[in-house]
Amino acid sequence: MLEKAQRLAADEVFLDLEDAVAVDAKESARANVVEALRIGTWGDRTVAVRVNDWTTAWTYLDVSEVVSAAGDRVDCVVLPKAESPHHVAALDLLLGQVERAAGLQPGRIGIEVQIESARGLQDIDAIASASARTEALVYGPADFMASVNMRSLVVGEQPPGYDVGDAFHYVLMRILVAARAHGLQAIDGPYLQVRDVDGFRRSAARSAALGYDGKWVLHPDQVDAGNAAFTPSVDDYDRAEQILDAYAHATSTAGGTRGAVMLGEEMIDEASRKMALVVAAKGRAAGLSRKDGA
Repeated sequence: MLEKAQRLAADEVFLDLEDAVAVDAKESARANVVEALRIGTWGDRTVAVRVNDWTTAWTYLDVSEVVSAAGDRVDCVVLPKAESPHHVAALDLLLGQVERAAGLQPGRIGIEVQIESARGLQDIDAIASASARTEALVYGPADFMASVNMRSLVVGEQPPGYDVGDAFHYVLMRILVAARAHGLQAIDGPYLQVRDVDGFRRSAARSAALGYDGKWVLHPDQVDAGNAAFTPSVDDYDRAEQILDAYAHATSTAGGTRGAVMLGEEMIDEASRKMALVVAAKGRAAGLSRKDGA
């Protein structure tokens, strides 16, 4: 799996020391991760390591051993089950000490924080602002469902009997709002039925529509579906670029310095420009081209 991950078309790869590793394999997993980081070819993708949470006996050694041996290859540390700003602050302090001891640039390694419980969601604003290293808030659906006693055994689908609305809308929106308020990325969690690509696609489409920046994938079959879900359609991208061009012209001296103007049947203004910037940025990042070749 560590070798295969190096060839996948994902924007980020995280090497897991937490839930995917059995208790008796925790120490050997660290060695495997260090070796993969040292000898692997990861290209320009973001490379992260998920450590164990602070309630366990392994967090300190996860951070100290991996960062000491291969911290120059690590972009981010994923902190699971964060329930307090102190959890994030503690990781920040530990990373700083290990970075300095290893001769690494202090503050270079970022933090991605997983929100996986009612307690974590309740304190999300304090958690989001606890460290300047924090780059993203990540939704952990399985542990969150367990923490609120949701009556379901299927992660990523609506619980049986919930036939109106979306049972996950509040938590997804709360994480998204907190992330944007603090200048962070918002990442949706995994869809565990890895063979059900259509189900993954539906789940990814919902969080992408809300404004999330991405979604975890657990299997190579989910990668293409995830990339497609978070990439604007060519028509939407083209429309966004048209809005930006039209509004730039309208507000210029040549265009009459107008703050609102018609583009086809739609009035566009400064708010339209901001919305178009979001779609255009995602399209440019995905390498889309305009229909008119501009």
